[in-house]
Amino acid sequence: MQGYRPENPLIVQGDKSILLEVDNPQYADARDALARFAELEKSPEYVHTYRLTPLSLWNAAAAGLTAQAILEGLNKFSKYPLPDNVRIDITDAIGRYGRIKIVVEDGRMLLISDDASLMEEISRHKLFQPLMKAKLGRTTFEIDPGQRGHVKRVLMQIGYPAEDLAGYTEGEYFPFDLRGLGAHTGAPFDLRHYQSEAADVYWAGGSAAGGSGVIVLPCGAGKTIVGIAAMARAQCATLILSPNTVAVRQWIREILDKTTITEDQIGEYTGLKKEIRPITVTTYQVLIYHTLKRKAKAGVNALVPMNGNGANVKADDIDGSDDIDMAEVLAAMAQPASSRSKPEADWVTPSGRKGKIPKKLPNLSEYPHMELFTSLNWGLIIYDEVHLLPAPVFRMTAEIQSRRRLGLTATLVREDGAESDVFSLVGPKKYDVPWKDLERQGWIATAECHEIRVALDDDDRMEYAVTSQEKKYRFAATSQKKLPMISMLMHKHRDDEVIVIGQFIDQLQAIAARIGAPLIMGETPVREREKLFQQFRTGEITKLVLSRVGNFSIDLPDANVLIQVSGMFGSRQEEAQRLGRVLRPKANGLLAHFYSIVTRDTLDQEFASKRQMFLTEQGYHYDIMYEDEVAAYQPAIIAQDATPIRRTTSGLLHS
Repeated sequence: MQGYRPENPLIVQGDKSILLEVDNPQYADARDALARFAELEKSPEYVHTYRLTPLSLWNAAAAGLTAQAILEGLNKFSKYPLPDNVRIDITDAIGRYGRIKIVVEDGRMLLISDDASLMEEISRHKLFQPLMKAKLGRTTFEIDPGQRGHVKRVLMQIGYPAEDLAGYTEGEYFPFDLRGLGAHTGAPFDLRHYQSEAADVYWAGGSAAGGSGVIVLPCGAGKTIVGIAAMARAQCATLILSPNTVAVRQWIREILDKTTITEDQIGEYTGLKKEIRPITVTTYQVLIYHTLKRKAKAGVNALVPMNGNGANVKADDIDGSDDIDMAEVLAAMAQPASSRSKPEADWVTPSGRKGKIPKKLPNLSEYPHMELFTSLNWGLIIYDEVHLLPAPVFRMTAEIQSRRRLGLTATLVREDGAESDVFSLVGPKKYDVPWKDLERQGWIATAECHEIRVALDDDDRMEYAVTSQEKKYRFAATSQKKLPMISMLMHKHRDDEVIVIGQFIDQLQAIAARIGAPLIMGETPVREREKLFQQFRTGEITKLVLSRVGNFSIDLPDANVLIQVSGMFGSRQEEAQRLGRVLRPKANGLLAHFYSIVTRDTLDQEFASKRQMFLTEQGYHYDIMYEDEVAAYQPAIIAQDATPIRRTTSGLLHS
């Protein structure tokens, strides 16, 4: 067949799926190319499946990638000529981004385009009509500045994401400088090259082309520093939203250490303090306080459907942390897996949203702390862990589009399919670095990922078989067979700094008692958490057991081993966040280990495979071990000694 190149690793198919051979010398290069414009759907052992979606292509377009560059990348690695419809659809999708622009002229906010037919079509669309203030010409519509975010969201849903060039209010002027030496640590401080690049790409010289977007960097790569660099470029009053109180205080410590900002200029707005100052740091939980109060009164412990498998979960089965949005967690669990894994029915519809606006948007008057968004003349709002944004914060974000917005995250994956809302309301992905690139450069630790599979006993297998669907996952995830594996791993890593993390409190309590380590969960007071984290940092304690409160923004630089015993079902972003707990660069090239203990032939194993997908896309490989192989396993210590595990029919061999 003319054009057939069998040595290449890709097969691009007419349904916009892309098959990538793992056992191919060009695998890594092809994977890195695909990560810029395609989404990973499946990652079994030998062939990974990617898909071209409108959202993945629009993010690529917003980052400056052209259709020609995408097509050249696919042609370079493809075995077969690209299907004509794929070529056309890529060009069309890239061309849709920015065909409509939002600008300000003569004090009016306008929607403009060079395409009169497109604008006529948009003007007749039932979702857009209520948002059009006036039709000033065939290619120019006036919109209400207060509806700017809602207009962008609707245009995204219609399939023509707008390029927002309307600019931003400068906010209250607040000058400060970055330090060359840490004020408290005394350590030299300078932006790493990628941190400076990320801040520059976001800021875009202060022009209307910048000022809203998302920076994607792995945990441990210094996303907080990128936020501080963006603040230094903006020189204005800044509101920072973060996932929990511990994260709030880490932001405050970093800002005080790395900048000339003083303690009286920075405020903590949490359940413990209510300070509003030129730099204010708060939590998502505080902002949606009333939602949780109403949910609790309505009985949040009711069973809710989970993941489209007919299974249900009770809220009191898992850690009900005061710092993490329980309503958002339950909503993510209730999202059918089918809506996240099936190909899109319509090429122009953003992922997961199906072109519809929720029938009832949150009533912001029910959230008293939402006033924080308008309490000062903010010039910049930073969304830490932007993938966690709850619906009410999305709504408020839609209504304050005149403020510059920066999202920070390790992964834009949202299990509720709302990535398109992040794109339209916070901003498109502006900067992304493959995790393995930063690992090769020494900015994050080298990590080995292991999945250890344990089998149920015959009696437990029978009990699992007859257990109701809503209880199967919990039964499998909390299997007693995991406890000996934990003890064995703790012995093998007795000289390391080890974190054990999981989902179910009774399981974690049993593990903490077994290994003699303190347990930190949602009910642990913030002061006690900070004390234990500090003891871990100083080496006073070397073992910690964490619930979901350990998923985000916990700075434990010396942790080099993480053992995961249970998780939030098939949550890809949680898997990435948990690996991130051990990715801080290690002294002397120490290797990081990430273990996930799963129960074989159960929902636990099924969800584990889904959880691993994002990290697989980043280049991580999970070595599979079975329980009878762990005793003979000897973990590598230094990163340069790390060797992939190879399996034979008789057991394990190290290459």
